[in-house]
Amino acid sequence: MHSVLSVNHWNREDVYALFHQAELMQRGTVPQIGGMAAMVFAEPSTRTMVSFQMAATRLGMNICSLDALGSSLSKGESLEDTLRTLQAIGVSAAVIRTGHDWPRSLQRSFSDLALINAGSGVFEHPTQALLDAFTLYQEFGTLEGRRVVIAGDVAHSRVARSNAVLLNTLGAEVYVSGPPQFAAADLEQWTQWLPWDDAVSVGDAIMMLRVQNERHQDRDKANGEDYLTSWGLTHERMQTMQPQAIIMHPGPVNRDVEIASELVDHQRSRILKQVANGVLVRMALLWQCIKGGRREQLVSA
Repeated sequence: MHSVLSVNHWNREDVYALFHQAELMQRGTVPQIGGMAAMVFAEPSTRTMVSFQMAATRLGMNICSLDALGSSLSKGESLEDTLRTLQAIGVSAAVIRTGHDWPRSLQRSFSDLALINAGSGVFEHPTQALLDAFTLYQEFGTLEGRRVVIAGDVAHSRVARSNAVLLNTLGAEVYVSGPPQFAAADLEQWTQWLPWDDAVSVGDAIMMLRVQNERHQDRDKANGEDYLTSWGLTHERMQTMQPQAIIMHPGPVNRDVEIASELVDHQRSRILKQVANGVLVRMALLWQCIKGGRREQLVSA
C-alpha cells in the first residue's frame, strides 16, 4: 500500500504516468481491484467525496462513509486510532478530509492502509491539484510554459497551495492575484503576484477561488456585488483574456461573487470538466495506491 498525502513528492515523469493511467480508464480500461474504501470526512464535501465514491465503485470497491458526527471521532477518538481500527478491519484505503494538517499529526505509518489526503485545513489538497493539472494537460497537451493564474482567497486556499507546487513541477508559470489581504507569503517561492486586471490578461487559464467566509473574521467576509466588481471575473474582464484562455474553478462556486453567473456555463469554462476529471484521476490514484508498482512509491509521502 502507498499513500498520497502531499504534492511535494511527485515528479513530472510520475504525474504524466498517472495521467496516462487516467486516460486508459477514460477509454474503458478499468481494472477491478476490490477491497473497501473508507471516506473519513470531518468537513463538508460534495465533489471530492462523491467523486472518490464513484471512483471506488467503478474499481469494484465497497465503500463505507464516516463523518465526524457519526463515528467515534465525535466521542474523542483520535484520527490515528480511527485509522488503526480501519486497518485492523481490513479496509484498503482511507480518504481523509479534516480542518487541520492531519498528515503531520500522524505518529505512525500504516503499511496495510493507503491514506489519501482529500483536504487538510488550508494546507494541501493534492488530488484537486492533480485533476486541475490533468484538465490543463487535456486542454493544452503540455503544461510547459503555460501561464496559470490563481485568483481570489489565496491565503485560505489549500487548492492554491497544492496547485502552486504541482504546476511548477510540470513546468507552468503560476501567478496569483486577488485582494491584498488574501495574499499568501508562503507561496512566494512558487508564484508571482500580479494586479488582478493584469493577471486576467496574461493567463492561459484563470482559476477562480471561492472566498472562504467560514475561515474568516467578519471583517473579511465578501459582499457579493462589491467583490465581483473589484475582484471577480466579470464578462468585461473575460473580454481581456487571451484567445485560448480557459476558466477554471475547484468549486463550490459562489455565483456573482468571485465569478459572474453566466461565465460558469460559458464555452470557455472547464469547471464541469474538472469535476468529471476528478473521477478519472481518483480512479487512477486508488489503483496506484492499492495495486500499483514501484513507480507509485515516488508519489507517496
